[in-house]
Amino acid sequence: MANLLVVDDEKSIRETLKEILEFEKYNVDLAENGKRGLLLLKKNEYDAVLCDIKMPEMDGLEFLDQVSKEFPDLPVIMITGHGTIETAIEATKKGAYDFITKPPDLNRLLITLRNALDKTNLVTETKILKRKFNKTKEIIGTTPAIDKIKQTIEKVAPTDARVLITGENGTGKELVARWIHEKSHRAGMPLVEVNCAAIPSELIESELFGHEKGSFTSAIKQRIGKFELADGGTLFLDEVGDMSLSAQAKVLRAIQEGKIARVGGDKELTVNVRIIAATNKNLMVEIEKGNFRMDLYHRLSVIMIHNPTLNDREDDIPVIAEKFLKDICEENGIPIKSFSKDGIKALKEVKWTGNIRELRNVIERMVILCGDIINEEDVLNNSNPAARIQEGMAALDKFEKFQDFKDYAEQLFIQKKLEDNAWNVAKTAQEIDIQRSHLYNKIEKFGLKRN
Repeated sequence: MANLLVVDDEKSIRETLKEILEFEKYNVDLAENGKRGLLLLKKNEYDAVLCDIKMPEMDGLEFLDQVSKEFPDLPVIMITGHGTIETAIEATKKGAYDFITKPPDLNRLLITLRNALDKTNLVTETKILKRKFNKTKEIIGTTPAIDKIKQTIEKVAPTDARVLITGENGTGKELVARWIHEKSHRAGMPLVEVNCAAIPSELIESELFGHEKGSFTSAIKQRIGKFELADGGTLFLDEVGDMSLSAQAKVLRAIQEGKIARVGGDKELTVNVRIIAATNKNLMVEIEKGNFRMDLYHRLSVIMIHNPTLNDREDDIPVIAEKFLKDICEENGIPIKSFSKDGIKALKEVKWTGNIRELRNVIERMVILCGDIINEEDVLNNSNPAARIQEGMAALDKFEKFQDFKDYAEQLFIQKKLEDNAWNVAKTAQEIDIQRSHLYNKIEKFGLKRN
């Protein structure tokens, strides 16, 4: 149901419009002048405004001028009993959606209003789509490791130096590569991505360098490779540590000579490509195993950038979580939710094995399943159950005898129940179904004390 604001100095007009529009199932607020209208706009959210032109203190055109500056996407329909072509033109120039004369034709008013609301919906949907498809998002965080990455990007982006980005899965290596490209002089040219881990080894060369028709069984037509597509721009080799040795040799030659040849072709093609590579593997270990070429490593690693894990930058978790929460709510058309203090504290204590990617998935899950305020219990119930099981299993290693584990579990259970009952021993004994004297003995045995 749309929210409307009617601004008119004539009470009878205001009340009549309110009655008509509420009959049409709109929510309507009233303002007797432009100043009052601006106050309501700053306080509430509206989908459209109906405004008179001739008003005391602040007339409709002044009001329209302010609305156009502060709420540029809000449609304003001007209504006046003094309609002239000049006034209509001026109102349109100032950003009015439409212009209706008094007494307004009811059908025209409702159609104009419906069209204005459709425009509002289209603007909102466009913003959501742009946000979804604008992949170069902000690098969020202020920890020293993130500040260092941002500073390195600023220094290296304007050059053509090759960059090797390392870090665990989900730490945002692709985002760093995108920012290097966006801040480079190649930003107007393509950024072409290749996930080396997702392409079978027998197809990686065709993917990178292209192939000629008939060069192998399934080559029914000529294919342009990623190197050619990225000519003049940037080629991002994601998970480069998974590239086959034969493909590595050809990539090395392409870097050294700036030339490639399609699979099955004799013609050499000159390409001007900047290489950014990323991997979650330790390439020095892969070199020792014979899985990666030392000479290619040195070619790729002119500049090294290491992305820290999310747990290594836990002070950034609150601001990242808040940003994800806002974005996900807006993308799904859900009223903005918030975290409680204990919810944020719980997020910082989670072991994020999937890093930023996992954090976003968990927050999306909580946005859908949880209430308006996401608390500690919500975080514990929705985050990383596998890691918690692993931590619990690891904790068992400190117990050599079954009795020791039983005592440990019994101590935790009694401590929790006492705290739940504000250390009311009689109530706790009744609740856990043991004698009060027996509970006192347990408290003394385990040395339990009230916090």
